[in-house]
Amino acid sequence: MNPVTDEAEKVRAFWRALGLPGLMDVHTHFMPKSVLDKVWAYFDAAGPLVNRPWPITYREAEEQRVRRLRDFGVRAFTSMLYPHKPGMAAWLNAWSADFAARTPDCLHTATFFPEPEAPGYVARAIEDGARVFKAHLQVGGYDPADRRLDEVWGLLAETGTPVVTHCGSGPVPGRFTGPGPIAEVLARHPGLVLVVAHLGMPEYRDFLDLAERHRAVRLDTTIAFTDFAEADVPFPRDELPRVRGLQDRILLGSDFPNIPYRYVHQLEALAGLGLGEEWLRAVCHDNAAALFGIS
Repeated sequence: MNPVTDEAEKVRAFWRALGLPGLMDVHTHFMPKSVLDKVWAYFDAAGPLVNRPWPITYREAEEQRVRRLRDFGVRAFTSMLYPHKPGMAAWLNAWSADFAARTPDCLHTATFFPEPEAPGYVARAIEDGARVFKAHLQVGGYDPADRRLDEVWGLLAETGTPVVTHCGSGPVPGRFTGPGPIAEVLARHPGLVLVVAHLGMPEYRDFLDLAERHRAVRLDTTIAFTDFAEADVPFPRDELPRVRGLQDRILLGSDFPNIPYRYVHQLEALAGLGLGEEWLRAVCHDNAAALFGIS
């Protein structure tokens, strides 16, 4: 059988066995080709923020990657993109708005950086229909509690707009990663719908604590529990009861296309936790469907 067709069938068999209409993936990357090429080159070189071999499994043209997610039965996905310097976010948001307009199953995604213009372009993005934001504290190298972002976090909290945030210290710690800096933001904006990327890897326990303290906080599964993650930063199995207890606030994320294994492996890793079909249905579809109002 064709390997592409075979994998799509495996993914579809996974969600069909759960009685789901498909998958919801809140952590997928689409960005301008010039930017994505640089991201892939960084992974190829195992740069300092990666610091280990990281082959890109789905190194394909944009239209092929969109088609692949559709073949998998992913009903909604995101275009996670992020700036690493000032003056970049507004341009990325313009690209992402266009991508969402021509890709109706993509949740219109936007981003920001601590700069004077941020409140203005974030407000415009929300007015233009942005449904989710991405913040990357490791790559951006900024303090999320920077006062230049206070109005931004306030806008996101006020409108209930989720923000998927890489705030854990994996793969390599940054100056402002870890639970402390983002906890300061939540203390100021307790209603912020924060989605902690990668389950907070490697500070899993601390971010589970954060989710239990703040009802609006979610976590996404991106890379967590896979063989790739478990080799370096295994999830503490004594915390699985808390993962089960947060069933309604954990969302499927994959990091597609920038993953060093097949997409289906993330699903197999989640099933292998033994937390039950109800948990899998919530995580792989229902929680995101409820969060984004998708019937």
